[in-house]
Amino acid sequence: MRAAIITSSDSGYAGKREDVSGPVIAEMVREAGYEVVWQKVLPDEQAMLEEAMKEICDEGKADLLLTTGGTGFSPRDVMPEATLAERMVPGIPEAMRAYSLQFTKRTMLSRAASGIRKRTLIVNLPGSPKAVRECLEYILPQLDHGLKILLGLDGECARK
Repeated sequence: MRAAIITSSDSGYAGKREDVSGPVIAEMVREAGYEVVWQKVLPDEQAMLEEAMKEICDEGKADLLLTTGGTGFSPRDVMPEATLAERMVPGIPEAMRAYSLQFTKRTMLSRAASGIRKRTLIVNLPGSPKAVRECLEYILPQLDHGLKILLGLDGECARK
């Protein structure tokens, strides 16, 4: 399956800060068997983030779109608002938050969202590389089944 990665960071986009979370995502999804087909650092500008998501999802460039950054309380944190999902998937960010509470109570401040646009699953991840790794280790094994259903490669969720 194909994965795309968007890092939301004003300072990263301006070249003032190295993107460390995006490469962690790329490494982890490659190890899980995904092909990384698109990866960019964009500023915390809702319109630019939305445009990139539309391009990826509407043109069928990736099956999984993972974002990092922009899920906090800052007025510039707009990733959940930019996530143009047609169908929300609240269980994924709920699971990430529940799991991450064992590491930090600040997890409850995450506004991460997840949803489906066309045939692409979008998941907002935290901005820190440590939190990205923890969340992806937890959810990535389960995403495979959901993506297979979304893509019409599998049709059963019920276990026998």
